[in-house]
Amino acid sequence: MIARLSARIPALALAIALAMGPGGLGPTPAAADVRIKDIASFEGVRENQLVGYGLVVGLNGTGDSLRNAPFTERSIEGMLERLGVGNLTDEQMRTQNTAAVMVTAMLPPFARRGSTIDVVVSSLGDASSLRGGTLIVTPLTGADGEVYAVSQGPIAVAGFAAQGANASIVEGVPTVARIENGATVENEIDFRLAEMNSIRIALRTPDFTTAKRVEQAINAHMGGIAKTLDSGTIEVRSAAKTDIPGMLAEIEGLTVQPDSVAKVVIDARSGTIVIGADVRIAEVAVSQGGLTVIVKEEIEVSQPEPFSIGNTVVVPQTEVAVEEQEAQFSILEGDVSLQRLVDGLNAIGVTATQTISILQAIKAAGALHADLEII
Repeated sequence: MIARLSARIPALALAIALAMGPGGLGPTPAAADVRIKDIASFEGVRENQLVGYGLVVGLNGTGDSLRNAPFTERSIEGMLERLGVGNLTDEQMRTQNTAAVMVTAMLPPFARRGSTIDVVVSSLGDASSLRGGTLIVTPLTGADGEVYAVSQGPIAVAGFAAQGANASIVEGVPTVARIENGATVENEIDFRLAEMNSIRIALRTPDFTTAKRVEQAINAHMGGIAKTLDSGTIEVRSAAKTDIPGMLAEIEGLTVQPDSVAKVVIDARSGTIVIGADVRIAEVAVSQGGLTVIVKEEIEVSQPEPFSIGNTVVVPQTEVAVEEQEAQFSILEGDVSLQRLVDGLNAIGVTATQTISILQAIKAAGALHADLEII
């Protein structure tokens, strides 16, 4: 592919030469400084998942069919008994305006009693739509089994469904809905931040270089109070009577330059390729080509002559052709960034599927100095 890039594909040679610049390698773009709050979180300051089981009522005939969702029927019976309506038989329970749902929510840190949170309502049975329904009182519990919030209210569905005798249309997901501020916090999670002697900063992407830079940034601004424990944790100790919330506000506003490992992420289904800035390849020769097999089927019918004895026979006619794509080697100089390689391949019209195959082959040859992740 080069002459050292073959003359057959000058576009690739030009793209790589321009990208490399007169010195052989173009300048590496400087990484931007980011706030600590954007790459890390404070240990213990996090959300908690809540879940509950409830009923949505008021549906216009789009609820669960009680025969296919017996748990909905039992839930209706239990609810009505608690409300003083009992002695119902299965023959009397024929409602189609009720649906069993799972209710989920995230309890934010430091949520206080009386504050409200959003909830997501998802159908559990065979209801076709939750549009127009109202969620009745549903306790939301945490992983410890304690009730932390109670949800109730009219739900909002983004999708819709409509059908006739011979056609139907569905837009979005009408069996999932939201209730903005639909749950009220009834129980608080005890977390006494002001009484802590130290707090730990947890990096969202563990990396020793980034952790050390966070430690240095904190110590340069506030003295020697930070210490790196591992690739994802930095411990910050506070003096007596220190304003912990104020100290955390200062720390999360400090900026550092995060580091990361070189990685190539490939989504083979959509042909998406994401390449890190530090990805490099060794000197390697690449050849891309293959076979194209074309199969063409035609159906012919053979019929006997009039007034003759015979049967009508279907005779398939198959044509097979093989086309071989001409392939030539390309020598890629060492320490060329993978981004330049992809730009050069795009310049000569190599498809995303072919590019993915080339990257996988370069990795198998040991010339790709990066992690190759296929999702």
